[in-house]
Amino acid sequence: MTGAAGAATTPESAAAFHDMLRSRRSIRNFRPGAPSAETLERLFASAAAAPSAHNRQPWRFVVIEEGSAKALLARAMGARLAADRRRDGDAEDAIARDVARSFARITGAPVMILVCLTLEHADVYPDPARRNAEFLMAVQGTAMASQNLLLAAHAEGLAACWMCAPLFCPDVVRSALGVPDHWQPQGLIALGLAAGAGRARPRRPVGAFVVHARELAAAPSGSGRPAP
Repeated sequence: MTGAAGAATTPESAAAFHDMLRSRRSIRNFRPGAPSAETLERLFASAAAAPSAHNRQPWRFVVIEEGSAKALLARAMGARLAADRRRDGDAEDAIARDVARSFARITGAPVMILVCLTLEHADVYPDPARRNAEFLMAVQGTAMASQNLLLAAHAEGLAACWMCAPLFCPDVVRSALGVPDHWQPQGLIALGLAAGAGRARPRRPVGAFVVHARELAAAPSGSGRPAP
């Protein structure tokens, strides 16, 4: 059996690949020691194999290895987190725990990778609907590149965890790291050697989220699910 790119595949290699995909876990605790520069290069090369609309490759990755930079980012993000939660009226002890947890996660990983997108090569439209579609296509491409990176890290025997917090404070993240204004922070990836196994999270069965068009056609209008 030959894959679309011409590489020979077998049922055994396909099964091994599916097992690799399904065994990925989000791991937040790391042992000392950072991945080598060569390993990071392989991860980013695999990330860049992701599809993107018009092949614009809108993703940008910022590698954060220095402890001082991680601490600066963590403190800045923690301050915004605390301010937001105080406006929500949350208790100070709960806020302090949340901020401490965030600080530990950011500073405890050997490498943090800030994931950004840019629209600098995107098509420009005069109407809001198509501008929004162009933005969402950049989000999709950046997300797929990030998933490639997570899977590549897993294939290398590394632990990783995706964190969405930069979406809540993109200005803070850009200021702390000196990121260009047109790079839009999307998430952080914590990366390193696992200090323990990740926890398996339950997944919905395939039938709960997959439906065939022929079933939709037979379903009551607007139900989104086939008729019982």
